[in-house]
Amino acid sequence: MSDLLNFFATAPKGMEQLLAEELNSLGAVEAAEARAGASFSGTLETAYRACLWSRLASRVLLPLASFAAADPEALYQGVRSLAWQEHLAPQGTLAVDCSLSGSNITHSQFAALKVKDAIVDQFRDACGVRPSVDTERPDIRVNLHLHRNQATLSLDLSGESLHRRGYREEAVLASLKENLAAAILYRAGWPAIAAAGGTLIDPTCGSGTLVLEGALIAADIAPGLQRGYFGFLGWRKHDQAAWERLLAEARQRREAGLEKLPVLVGYDADHKAIRAAWANAERAGLASRVHFEKRDLKDLDQPGGKGVRAGLVVANPPYGERLGEIRELMPLYATLGSRLRECFQGWRASIITGNPDLGKQMGIRARRMHTLYNGALECKLLHFEIDPQWFVSAPPKGAVPASVEELSEGARMFANRLRKNLKNLGRWAKKQEIGCYRLYDADMPEYAVAVDLYETWVHVQEYAPPKSIDPKQAEARLQEVAAALPLALEVPEERIFYKVRQRQKGSAQYEKLDQKGEFHEVAEGNCRFLVNFTDYLDTGLFLDHRPTRQMIQELAAGKRFLNLFGYTGTASVHAAKGGATSTTTVDMSRTYLEWAKKNLALNGFAGRNHQLIQGDCLAWLAEQKEAFELIFLDPPTFSTSKRMEKTFDVQRDHVPLLQAAARLLAPGGLLIFSNNYRRFKMDREALAGLDFEEITAQTIPRDFERNPRIHNCWKITRKG
Repeated sequence: MSDLLNFFATAPKGMEQLLAEELNSLGAVEAAEARAGASFSGTLETAYRACLWSRLASRVLLPLASFAAADPEALYQGVRSLAWQEHLAPQGTLAVDCSLSGSNITHSQFAALKVKDAIVDQFRDACGVRPSVDTERPDIRVNLHLHRNQATLSLDLSGESLHRRGYREEAVLASLKENLAAAILYRAGWPAIAAAGGTLIDPTCGSGTLVLEGALIAADIAPGLQRGYFGFLGWRKHDQAAWERLLAEARQRREAGLEKLPVLVGYDADHKAIRAAWANAERAGLASRVHFEKRDLKDLDQPGGKGVRAGLVVANPPYGERLGEIRELMPLYATLGSRLRECFQGWRASIITGNPDLGKQMGIRARRMHTLYNGALECKLLHFEIDPQWFVSAPPKGAVPASVEELSEGARMFANRLRKNLKNLGRWAKKQEIGCYRLYDADMPEYAVAVDLYETWVHVQEYAPPKSIDPKQAEARLQEVAAALPLALEVPEERIFYKVRQRQKGSAQYEKLDQKGEFHEVAEGNCRFLVNFTDYLDTGLFLDHRPTRQMIQELAAGKRFLNLFGYTGTASVHAAKGGATSTTTVDMSRTYLEWAKKNLALNGFAGRNHQLIQGDCLAWLAEQKEAFELIFLDPPTFSTSKRMEKTFDVQRDHVPLLQAAARLLAPGGLLIFSNNYRRFKMDREALAGLDFEEITAQTIPRDFERNPRIHNCWKITRKG
């Protein structure tokens, strides 16, 4: 191996230029930014120094070979042609990572498996033994990048992502990765501010990442000094002496740097975040050098004590992904701007946000802006000079016009449609004694939301815009929706709840969106139900099934009722209200069954006549022997769960499901089958032993007539 080697350092999108500059400062030769990272040359010690000192890189790769790999066999042979015993002992351990783009091989795990097989097969044939796989801390980690059928095979000298410094175990919601925090601080000019003794303050510090990364920069502490593992430590060509020299130098620089550390302070309104920040500071060995404190943003001020000098306020405030969140955050940004203008003149501020319009609420004109990426989300890093010449004469209003007449033209059109629908549907709902109904369902395609009224609450679901729609235009339309809703419906903003509505896959349909745990009681005819507007995609009450539930109540008298995929038990409540002798509710989710139990109890039903069973419905049906006179079967379109042996697909699996459910029908019993798959086709030939009566049209309520394919529904009986 020659003294001068070629390397590649990866980094998150938006950091490539910064990374190349950093690598050059670390002694790299001709570091140049590239897609998703930077290439550079240097000695092995240069790469070690990058692993130890780079604050921006994710990984440092040593390319071993590049070859054409248009198919799995070519990939296998190309990998096997390398001399792997130069890198790994026969009894050693390895792991393989893979990234693919524009290639014939499209499955990354399959490609990684072929690489692993080629390596271990070579060892087994040559030595009679083979290395084993260790995905956590292998002796070597092999990286395959396959782009347009060209394979680049590298050793990952970092071993695991370099953003893992070793100090952060306590994380809070929306934590920044450490290398993104470092990039923010570099762009904000923190190294020069720190060198001049300036103070750093993070008013929304979370688990303290910006403050701690700021301390590492200011104290000249190598970010990798606390890491116990790198990918080169088990490599056969590892130069331990060079590594020991670098570690010794880094320890000396740390001791010297800590003596000149400026004041660094983090505030947060959440006591759990502050506790996490202190724990991380302790692990970083910086607990005596930084300060964290629980403090509301409205109380933000310069810290007292000696050593405080004008410096940098840096923050990653929440920026919301849903419309309601964005509107709720406007006052937060306005408060931040107000405190900066009042208390921090002469300072600089850098604020990263995924919604730059929120920055306009601060009342300070940004002098510069950089683009960085927090994961896949494009963010803007706004830079401010806290000086009156940059203050906006009056901060933008938070947003809500005083009347419909003050809305934009588009928002007025949307508001007028809401009012028209409310007048027409409201009259019908009142006559039918319906308190929960759909008011608007993307009636105007450019305002792609569904608006549901739940008595005095409003539940708004945003339909994810198609890729053809400019995201900025879609966001502007949603802002118009949010401005129009409280005025058109005369509902306070705190009673309006917003969610992104997009197709849920697999277990995502059961995942929480939030954890507020707030339930509200609503009426449906003679039944009462608990709904939740914040924690899940759905509220716990499917409004389009209102007529179906009423039908069940009318049919249930004197019958044993079975509710499969029972969700929150609303159909079971209706059956009980209709005089069912017993109800049995089966669902996979313990959360939903607890919810169903509360719904039953709210209506006065409890005890052994109202069973709640957690389990896979198909497996439960196979073992069940009790017969039922009335069964409601409303499966999801698609579902997967750790408790299920396989996935469920309603089109693929409806035949065995219906056969199993119909087997439990008592003589003369009725099965009501419903699903929401718009392209569903009933396999009547395979279900020849059953009689079907489609009742979809009768079960679509008036408020869903605009969307008649919202669900399908049948009455099913056994022949004979």
